[in-house]
Amino acid sequence: MGPLAGLRIIEIEGLGPAPFAGMMLADMGAEVISITRKSAPAGAPPRKDISERGKKSLALNLKSAEGVEVLLKLCESADALIEGFRPGVAERLGIGPEHCRARNAKLVYGRMTGWGQTGPLAHAAGHDLNYISLSGALHAIGRAGEKPVPPLNLVGDFGGGGMFLAFGVMCAIFEASRSGQGQVVDVSMVEGSAALMHMMYSFMAQGAWQDQRGSNMLDGAAHFYDTFETRDGKYVSIGAIEPQFYQLLIELAELDPQTFAPQMDPSQWPQLKAKLAEVIKTKTREQWCEIMEGSDVCFAPVLSMNEAPEHPHNVARQSYIDVGGVVQPAPAPKFERTAPQVQHPPHQAGADSEQLLAELGYNAESMAQLRERGVLT
Repeated sequence: MGPLAGLRIIEIEGLGPAPFAGMMLADMGAEVISITRKSAPAGAPPRKDISERGKKSLALNLKSAEGVEVLLKLCESADALIEGFRPGVAERLGIGPEHCRARNAKLVYGRMTGWGQTGPLAHAAGHDLNYISLSGALHAIGRAGEKPVPPLNLVGDFGGGGMFLAFGVMCAIFEASRSGQGQVVDVSMVEGSAALMHMMYSFMAQGAWQDQRGSNMLDGAAHFYDTFETRDGKYVSIGAIEPQFYQLLIELAELDPQTFAPQMDPSQWPQLKAKLAEVIKTKTREQWCEIMEGSDVCFAPVLSMNEAPEHPHNVARQSYIDVGGVVQPAPAPKFERTAPQVQHPPHQAGADSEQLLAELGYNAESMAQLRERGVLT
């Protein structure tokens, strides 16, 4: 049983970051009920959207008064509800914070958008790339003299959004256990991704960071903190920051100690990087792994998504698992006693509708009537 066993979370189905937050909570043992718009058709192939693992699924028409009533009844026994609508949409549907907390004063209402619930941009459309543009994160990522590089949608959607939603909701649930009162958690991906930039803002305040990408120790400017191509066209990463680790890099790569002595002189970084790149390209990735992997050089091969689950370290820790024939990252982090686990593969949309309604007191006849009226979809 995971550490959140016993919690009930309602998730209004959306895209990307909110389902990810729901997945994290389900991985930790919470009962997560995903409210979807429409049931899967009969004979649909198994779902492969990893974010839906471990969740129950209820297909409900929230544009009907009866559908809203079903959701509000669910709120009576829930610890939290999470949604990713634009501001005001949930209120217009009749499932906003005040509607839901009228049924359960302890309910935590987690809301996540890119811009936040208030402010000049609150009602504008956007995506991860736009949100991390506003936080300063995107500006800092990329090579010197080149345009910013989108870091997939890891920084805004998932790091600055979904993880902050899960964290914020759990903070509010903890507080509600003491106060008896729920509250709204307003998650902005702009603010979440800004929080992820805290160390760079610290460095800048200390005069140790230039507000120009590709010119700092951690953004690819330094020769001892970057990726390098190997002889077979693959890549390795080196992060030998500390002096003792840098010295080991010099020894194992057989670099000239005198040439590479000025480690922290930024004016020397370009030429030292070129020299190190030449050395790294003389051997294959596997050869460099034999020389450096597991040492204190701070070294790792750059693995593809297909390669990562097969690496011995990941295998030993069971960092990747197979769920329903789909290889995927395992629940994280690990716990000493209350081990998290994937409760089951993704259920088909609407697969748990009848079970959940039966728990709310609906009988077979009333459920059939709800289907006829398009409430259960």
